[in-house]
Amino acid sequence: MEDYLQGCRAALQESRPLHVVLGNEACDLDSTVSALALAFYLAKTTETEEIFVPILNIQRSELPLRADIVFFLQKVNIPESLLIFRDEADLHALHQAGQLTLTLVDHHVLPKADAALEEAVAEVLDHRPVEQKAHVPYPMCVELVGSCATLVTERILQGAPEILDQQTAALLHGTIILDCVNMDPRVGKATPKDSRYVEKLEGLFPDLPKRKDIFDFLQKAKFDVSGLTTEQMLRKDQKTIFKQGTKVAISVIYMDLEAFLQRPGLMAELHTFCQAHGYDALIAMTICYTPHSEPVRQLAVFCPPAALQATICRALESSHAPALRLTPLPSTHPYLQAYLQGNAQVSRKKVLPLLQEALSAHSDSVNVPCWQPETGGVSREQMDKELDKAGHSLAPGLSQDEEEPSLPPTPMNSLVDECPLDQGLLKLSADAIFEKCCQISLSQAKK
Repeated sequence: MEDYLQGCRAALQESRPLHVVLGNEACDLDSTVSALALAFYLAKTTETEEIFVPILNIQRSELPLRADIVFFLQKVNIPESLLIFRDEADLHALHQAGQLTLTLVDHHVLPKADAALEEAVAEVLDHRPVEQKAHVPYPMCVELVGSCATLVTERILQGAPEILDQQTAALLHGTIILDCVNMDPRVGKATPKDSRYVEKLEGLFPDLPKRKDIFDFLQKAKFDVSGLTTEQMLRKDQKTIFKQGTKVAISVIYMDLEAFLQRPGLMAELHTFCQAHGYDALIAMTICYTPHSEPVRQLAVFCPPAALQATICRALESSHAPALRLTPLPSTHPYLQAYLQGNAQVSRKKVLPLLQEALSAHSDSVNVPCWQPETGGVSREQMDKELDKAGHSLAPGLSQDEEEPSLPPTPMNSLVDECPLDQGLLKLSADAIFEKCCQISLSQAKK
């Protein structure tokens, strides 16, 4: 793998057609490893003049925000200098020159800023439900497994198992284990296929780290936010909904909400963050773990426009599919409403549709944007374009993630997304009825 990546960087300097394997905008560990491993496989098994190059769909400067990727690559001895990032290859220029072919991995919908690249897509490999039902002229391998790395592993072992080396196997093995929460059946994230290919990798490479060891290592790295600024913490795992002129950012924060809210100058930083990126509201969904490895989720809604804040809070409080079981927490700032989330199984992926529906209803009742940030003369349209370039917009729909997200990122889909098999019928019980009545009371009290 290391020698192959060294050749990829040299290939960027040549005037030859490139076949880019592009991960999603969240650029979580699953997206990164899937792009690296699939490009490696295609380069080893395809006879063509094209050069297969994996590209991470973020700027190089954003890599430190993804500590699990940084630490994992160090652990398997892959230098960061060998990675190629989105700001180091002009895909649009390559496409215009007729020298670009794309394989999308861990996503299947290009953002608005990359819509022109759709013509260059040759294949899709993804593990989330298909958003666009229209016929496409290229093969789409979409299967609802816990990790996209599982599908890449399957492709390699079925197509050319002899090319798999220890380094690549370690990347795939660790990624699947992290995404599937150490294959814990109580969590239910791992599908039978995920489990099968983890076992196959362990059979082929007996020296791979023990599952618990690699999971603990990657989980600790993923949740490490030490040294990050507030903006970096918000951007680390962020998705954005854009609906009819209203933008809402949803960030997963890997720490206790109380500790996050006690950061010095936080309210001013949140206000500055929203103004800088043109967000009308920011939702922080925190996740941390008890000493017994039980997840604790909390969320906070930061929103200066009172009407929009009421709409978002009402949607979250009154939701019953899924039921977040929110308990309001004391807040000393009028722009912020915080909650303890009683249902720890509800991830950002499940909240995104609720928010999009709420924004649609809100936009129908408002003719102008809720809050115009101070942008120094920059138009809202220009800000939309800049946000798309930054790779965080999900406009006009939801994330390819999710998780993706997640994305994603929660971006990121390993510890913040739900199990792809967690789609049972709604269970009606006395507790559920009581909970719904409490939610209705809360909703009425806010009106």
